Amino acid sequence: MDEQSAWHEQRRRAVDGHAAALAASRAAEAREAAALLADFVRRAAERGLPPHPLSARSFGGGATYRTRVRGWYLKSNRSVAVGADGAYYVLTVPASLRARLTGADLSPSTPRLIVGAGGGDGETIPLAQLLDQRLEAGVSWP
Repeated sequence: MDEQSAWHEQRRRAVDGHAAALAASRAAEAREAAALLADFVRRAAERGLPPHPLSARSFGGGATYRTRVRGWYLKSNRSVAVGADGAYYVLTVPASLRARLTGADLSPSTPRLIVGAGGGDGETIPLAQLLDQRLEAGVSWP
């Protein structure tokens, strides 16, 4: 029984170590992505690109809701955006009658260096590339 307990303890420590390494890696990635977003907001202001009111779609895609957040859409399907505050937003929310009447509440998401990573739809793009494309498009985007 003592060998089995030791093995379980070793496995628990290994799992804890992997989880800690993954969390540290994700935190470092989020810090790097946040720096890219802050730089985008600064460059957008320098270029005279005003932030616009953002809207969000319901998870099923049927309804569109206004939000209180202002920023810039990063993809032409308006699924992700950077707020004027430099926060990263995934613009999907639960369907709601309240949101239809008063607007949807958005919470910032943890930014990743690869937009769409882990999403399962196969559409991934580096955040830096997406931000550069948005800046290059200027005021006429999309």
